[in-house]
Amino acid sequence: MVERPDVIGAIFGQTEGLLGQDLDLRELQRSGRIGRIDVELNNTDDGKTIGKFFVPSSLDSSETALIAASFETIERIGPCNSKVKVKSVKDVRNVKRDYVLKRANDILQKLLSEEIPSTSKITEIIRENVRVAQICEYQGLPSGPEIQNSDEIIIVEGRADVINLLKNGIKNVIAIGGATIPKTIIDLTKEKLTTLFVDGDRGGELIVKELLSLGEIDYIARAPEGKEVEELTKKEIFKALRERISVEQYKPEVKTKELIEFTQ
Repeated sequence: MVERPDVIGAIFGQTEGLLGQDLDLRELQRSGRIGRIDVELNNTDDGKTIGKFFVPSSLDSSETALIAASFETIERIGPCNSKVKVKSVKDVRNVKRDYVLKRANDILQKLLSEEIPSTSKITEIIRENVRVAQICEYQGLPSGPEIQNSDEIIIVEGRADVINLLKNGIKNVIAIGGATIPKTIIDLTKEKLTTLFVDGDRGGELIVKELLSLGEIDYIARAPEGKEVEELTKKEIFKALRERISVEQYKPEVKTKELIEFTQ
């Protein structure tokens, strides 16, 4: 049986001077061209030692091959006869290159599948940005670009509602922009065919009642119960506008609802 110091001593001692001064292991290790030698040993049941040693080299391929071949001339380790065989010489750059290629492929696949949007998505983003950029002001109130020229307008509660409708292609929209109904909105209801589009909550009902008492709206559209106009999808927006009701239909509904609440 032998130990690690025996193996290291044999490697340096029995190869010394074999390949000349330029390839002397001690000098090569001092200059960093040969790295630290690692040894792995296992003792067998019959009293022998088998193992491996690893020698990192930054020499060129021919010099590394010479060093490797010199190890096979080692005949004794410690007090024992020995046999050394070179199992493999590997260029770690190839191993790293294989890893880099595989990792680059994984990164590219992820980039193509997750990071780069499709052409249709890019187109939709551009269209959406153009629509949002079209938000204007009409006498200080947030509006779409067609609020003046259109014979029919849609009144919503706030700026975010205007942006959502613009994103979905509706440009004849204007916002009340606060808790109080502005005179601008009241005047517009008297000049144009008007749809009031409100949130599906108690606040939406109050705005309808207030504007009914001040202006001359023609139709009322409401977001689904519990939802706000600013969060509706395109499908929900157009469904709500298709299902708008006239003021004449709305007033009996309100009276019936109030009567039911009173009797309960």
